[in-house]
Amino acid sequence: MCGIAGFMTVDGTSPSDQVIEAFMRCLAHRGPDGHGVFREKNVALVQTRLAIIDLETGDQPILDDKGNVISANGEVYNFVELRASLPDMAMKTASDCEPPLHLYGRKGLAFVDDLRGMFAISIYDRERARLVLTRDPFGIKPLYYAETPRGFAFASEPQALIGAGLVKPEVRNAARDAFLQLQFSTGRHTIFEGIKRVLPGETLVVERGLVVEHHIKLAVPPGAPCAITEDDATKKMEEALVNSVKVHQRADVPYGLFLSGGIDSSALLSLMAELNDNPIKAYTAGFSGTDVPDERQHARMLAKKVGADHTEVEFDESDFLTLLPKVAEAIDDPVADYAVLPTYKLAREARKEVKVVLSGEGADELLGGYGRYRSYCRPWPLRKQIRGTGTFDGLGIFKQEIGKDWHKGIDIAERYLKKFDFTRLQRAQGIDLIDWLPHDLLIKLDRCLMANGVEGRTPFLDPQVAEAVFYLPDSLKIQNKLGKSILRHWLNRRLPEAQPFSKKRGFKVPVGHWIANHGAKLGPMVADQPGVAAFGDRDAVIKLFKTEGKEEGFAAWTLLFYALWHQRHILELKTDGDVFDALSLT
Repeated sequence: MCGIAGFMTVDGTSPSDQVIEAFMRCLAHRGPDGHGVFREKNVALVQTRLAIIDLETGDQPILDDKGNVISANGEVYNFVELRASLPDMAMKTASDCEPPLHLYGRKGLAFVDDLRGMFAISIYDRERARLVLTRDPFGIKPLYYAETPRGFAFASEPQALIGAGLVKPEVRNAARDAFLQLQFSTGRHTIFEGIKRVLPGETLVVERGLVVEHHIKLAVPPGAPCAITEDDATKKMEEALVNSVKVHQRADVPYGLFLSGGIDSSALLSLMAELNDNPIKAYTAGFSGTDVPDERQHARMLAKKVGADHTEVEFDESDFLTLLPKVAEAIDDPVADYAVLPTYKLAREARKEVKVVLSGEGADELLGGYGRYRSYCRPWPLRKQIRGTGTFDGLGIFKQEIGKDWHKGIDIAERYLKKFDFTRLQRAQGIDLIDWLPHDLLIKLDRCLMANGVEGRTPFLDPQVAEAVFYLPDSLKIQNKLGKSILRHWLNRRLPEAQPFSKKRGFKVPVGHWIANHGAKLGPMVADQPGVAAFGDRDAVIKLFKTEGKEEGFAAWTLLFYALWHQRHILELKTDGDVFDALSLT
């Protein structure tokens, strides 16, 4: 797990020392264990390393005998099998990232078809004088790029492109509006003018500083549900999950699990306990003295049941006020998912004992777990759009109403998926797999963990698991108004204490309660912050922070997060203080 960046000039000149040094400085938090640089002619590749596999010889960039070079972020979990399939290749390291380099030399761009893992990979092909970038099909690992007059630049995080002086920190208003309404932005374009995402599963080819070719590999290729019995489907799912958890535990450093009260992490806990001789280290966040469910007691009981070493992490109002500016700094591609708060603190606490954490992201998307899928599948006219309602609808916050353009990215994904032989449920899942998952949940996991020197792994987001469950009949995903039905039945047999048929509650953080306690002070400070003042009616914003209510509380949280994000990443103001110190900077 690392940070990567690179630059290919248009005019053939060598990338400057200043750009290379800025890349390393801006990505140092992603790779505290070392760094490496490759330079040749008009190309430079940079990596900062968080050492997980092959601690001794796995430094990057890595060169093969042809002079091709790889710099990668992530983990290729099937590296053991890939090495065995390449007996004629002389490997220089024991790294999981070296086999992809040799596969590229043998298969060209098709090398990605053999990779099983989470990755953002850059390869410099010396013979063809081209740069190849690719990202795993689920988009677990991030990769961004900018096409500038000086050349083509890429990095694991947008702030590295800005910090290197290649892109100015300017807001793209269309993406800002999507962020405000959805809590994330959709599609290729980020919230920064001039910075784009390499899409999940995409491969780009760059020559002379220009993109000349691109290809997409879908995480779930088109295909209707298969005909299969529930027993056979359960067996197939279990085999895939066991194998996925097994390979996701490949590491030369200690690993653990983020354990919530939900069935996804409970399923992982059950499998990890079975596959390990030593107690699993499990970490759970909780919120005392609030009206949101505290999952620690349930998680504690499950951990005791399987003999896990359980750590409970309290997240309170003081943490909210002191950590939020740090979280906003870490999440340069902004997401207003309030789970960023406990995720950040969990990672900080877990880092004291482990360097890798497994997490349950992806189960809902692959197994039909969200209630919005059932609403989307209702017969007309009862059915609802996916994310058809925005956070600020009807609140009167904007100086000028923004219409429905903020929903355009979701609409594009839906139209694209209509071309394929998917059921309506599969289409709903696919919409989330295209945008919500990579551009919200996985950004949250990546940034919050990498800011604390921890690698996050997601065993549900595995090609073998996806093949086993995405194409199951809808009836095995949703039964009796509950999603993830087949997983619930399986877990009920393995670990009934997990109460897998309990109604899905979702992970809640009491941000509305904490904001309300300081609303009178926060309202004017947020309203006067330049980023919010650009679109928000001052009186309406101040009133919002004084109003109690679920919708109003989440809208206030979104504005507060955006205000802090804007100060750090657009105005480039930084503080080591709390929320009030940060907002006082403007």
